[in-house]
Amino acid sequence: MTMQRTIRNEISAVGIGLHSGKRVSVSFRPAPADTGLVYTRVDLPEPVSIRISADVVRDTQLCTALVNEDGVRISTVEHLQAALSALGIDNLYIDVNAPEIPIMDGSAYPFVYLLNSAGVVDLNAPKVFYKVKKTVRVEGEGGKWAEFSPSKSGLTMDLRIEFHHPAIPDNCEAVHLDFTGDNFVRQISRARTFCFMRDVEYMHAHHLALGGTLDNAVVMDDTHVINPEGLRYPDECTRHKLLDACGDIYMCNHTILGAFKAYKTGHALNNQLLRTLLSTEGAVEKVTFTAPAVRKQQPFSYVNGRGEFAPALI
Repeated sequence: MTMQRTIRNEISAVGIGLHSGKRVSVSFRPAPADTGLVYTRVDLPEPVSIRISADVVRDTQLCTALVNEDGVRISTVEHLQAALSALGIDNLYIDVNAPEIPIMDGSAYPFVYLLNSAGVVDLNAPKVFYKVKKTVRVEGEGGKWAEFSPSKSGLTMDLRIEFHHPAIPDNCEAVHLDFTGDNFVRQISRARTFCFMRDVEYMHAHHLALGGTLDNAVVMDDTHVINPEGLRYPDECTRHKLLDACGDIYMCNHTILGAFKAYKTGHALNNQLLRTLLSTEGAVEKVTFTAPAVRKQQPFSYVNGRGEFAPALI
């Protein structure tokens, strides 16, 4: 039986806000079944909570940001959302004392490690999946596109980028993932966010990426990667774009069963695809895996969540 999940114990972390450059504290607390993922700004005179959904993503400039109707925002949630998707956590209270989630090392791995260390437990309610029933596609400028189509293999993801940069060879511009918790951790979770030196001045002028350093991002000049340690994977940039997509499509708080394919996609197009999928009549069906006869058909597994973080997954 596939059940909803939360964490066993409260746990906290401190890091730097990518865009503010300020110290940020984030805490995670267990939540009961059907709560959803609830982000709360605890630094305001009166705490403000935002329950995750595709519709509360109202800013996608350089990150995925939740913004409520009063303009209260929580930015840079996509890496945490990707970690939650791998762990199968669909109920959690997330308290943050700033308008953004800390960037940590620029990947999803610190959040996977942190939450797995807290322990992940099943709740007494079946997990609801969204099964794609018909193809939905969105397109953007410059030939960008993203789509979901039906699949018999759980969630599969294929993504291609096109940067024409010497540090990103042509054979490193495409990535495929058969989504399971372990596959995400092994193949995707450690891929860091990246930027180009030519963009840094622009971002700083717009008060963005003030906390960006070589400790939390891959930075490239016109010819090569300037981080002393180099890349974690030859195709780290492409893997990170897929990591972002994992987080962006989990903004509906449900694992999607279907084939995700995209070309030159980003946060805005990912969110547009998710909104279109959920608003198109007959495009998705809610399914559970509870009866013994169908448990064997469960399309994939999540990270075990017992705090036993195997070195093999690193």
